[in-house]
Amino acid sequence: MNRLKELREDNDLYQKDIAESLGITQRNYSYFETGQTMLTEDILKKLAEFYKTSIDYILYQTDERKPYKKSIIKED
Repeated sequence: MNRLKELREDNDLYQKDIAESLGITQRNYSYFETGQTMLTEDILKKLAEFYKTSIDYILYQTDERKPYKKSIIKED
């Protein structure tokens, strides 16, 4: 099953609900979910934040749903 569809259905949401939160049309979201359109970096970030997960989870790089902890690295 598609990870985006799985996340959406696990949260009892419709494509139009996610599309509205992303500021795109339901059709455009559908293209992301079916793989007809590649996910952009901006959309990936928004989806990860919306679902409180990591981009890696959305992209099948991990099966861990929990988001990564924030980095505490200080920049000079």
